Amino acid sequence: MKATLFTNGNLSLSGHPAADAVYVEDGRIVAVGSGKALALQLGGKDVARVDWDGAYVLPGLVDAHVHLGMHGMKLDMLDFSGMTSKEEMLRAVAQRAAVTPPGEWILGLNWNENEFSPPFAPGIAELDAVTDRHPVFLTRTCFHAYLGNSEAFRRAGVNEATPDFASGAYGRGPEGRLNGWIYEDAAAPFQAVQPEPDYAAKKNAVRRGILDALSLGLTAVHTEDLRLLGSVETMLRIHRELREEGLSFRTHQLLYYEFLQEVEALGLRAGQGDEWLRLGAVKLFADGAIGGRTALLEAPYSDASGTRGIAIHPQEALDGIVAAARKLGFPVAVHAIGDAAARMTLAAMASTPLPAGAALPDRFIHAQVLSRALVEQMRRLPLIADIQPRFVASDFPWVLERVGPERTEYLYAWKKLLQAGVVCAGGSDAPIEPLSPLLGLHAAITRRKPGERHAGYLPQEKLDTAEALALFTGGSAAAAGEAAERGRIQPGYWADFTVIDRNIGADPEALLQAKVKMTVVNGRTAYTAN
Repeated sequence: MKATLFTNGNLSLSGHPAADAVYVEDGRIVAVGSGKALALQLGGKDVARVDWDGAYVLPGLVDAHVHLGMHGMKLDMLDFSGMTSKEEMLRAVAQRAAVTPPGEWILGLNWNENEFSPPFAPGIAELDAVTDRHPVFLTRTCFHAYLGNSEAFRRAGVNEATPDFASGAYGRGPEGRLNGWIYEDAAAPFQAVQPEPDYAAKKNAVRRGILDALSLGLTAVHTEDLRLLGSVETMLRIHRELREEGLSFRTHQLLYYEFLQEVEALGLRAGQGDEWLRLGAVKLFADGAIGGRTALLEAPYSDASGTRGIAIHPQEALDGIVAAARKLGFPVAVHAIGDAAARMTLAAMASTPLPAGAALPDRFIHAQVLSRALVEQMRRLPLIADIQPRFVASDFPWVLERVGPERTEYLYAWKKLLQAGVVCAGGSDAPIEPLSPLLGLHAAITRRKPGERHAGYLPQEKLDTAEALALFTGGSAAAAGEAAERGRIQPGYWADFTVIDRNIGADPEALLQAKVKMTVVNGRTAYTAN
């Protein structure tokens, strides 16, 4: 038996205002209370001691929606986060081109032209002027739109005569000329001709993602990495090896629907795994994103009357994927941002219902544009709303122009979802947004960008501190089917703790200065700040 007594912590935000210590055996909490009392009762000579030094102890924070491997890969790519003009983007590409051997790809991500002044991204001619000796492929912050230069289009075999995809398109200017934009699944030819990372690179990306997550106070993530890693067996092998190498971190793995055949061949089932890795729902997309106007709306975009967005699958195909997942014993996790995509998603979930007593719920991912009727439908189904609070910091105020005033009542409507009884789990969607859960908490509570001082965007949807923390604790646990053993600091639960240096309960702005002092996973100290 391995036992540890954690002492001298402030557990007031965890529902234990009079407690300062937690006693743990074999990774699970046995007692919570006074450090002096627990030391007398349980503190034998074989019990390890950990001093929290007066820090604030939260139930272990869990990000319910990331792409862990891509987050690790991002650390090697051009990152346009925070840039304020297309000129700044172009300078960054030019600097990378100057140190990149001719012919090699230049990859970048997280640009957002809505934050630029004026709000325009570079076009194909501007990228060509920076370099015509490298293929350039840049991923928008939403990961649903892209930019390429002429060399990238040449290598992808895409020209002006290339037809659009049913679930994607190429941007065109006057006379049908390609303008460099690539939408949704039309990116597939570009991705197919990029060098495939080898096993070592994939494993290192996951390792780097885990180490970063631990340093940010995350005890676990729910992640979908199969599109990067290439197979279920590779994913399982990487995480097994990283555990054997001493990394203490939990993952809940969503399985992209195109890998269902491998899942069936391996005989896998939802919820299968151990305390370090478990299998979750089958992931698929119903639409795109609002930023690139590919999220599917019932009525046209208010600032682009010629489009309603893109349906990734027609209803019959969406229903078929859900039915295939159900046949193998899996719930589904469906990306649905627009209200039309929400309608299609709920219809697909209802067409082949989850069996009574299923180990895991369905997931409704993003849920950004809803209506009263859609929320009522969500309330009646066994699902979790998988929401990303940081989207508010990135998407407002420009999103108001996209959707128009008639659709704002249920725009990023977290409070309404909770009030309706829909359980919500919180995530970042990293690398689309910053991975830090403290930034996610700040966005959930304030509904504004760091540094802004106003009542918040659609302030009626702001959450209080307890509701925001629940997104990343109890909500994430419920999404993983672990509500009875994760997400709280109480006897019988796994010993997951996020330890920070200050009280975040009185002023949400404290979240922006808070530092993570320690991350504890299954009773193991997985990260300690220097």
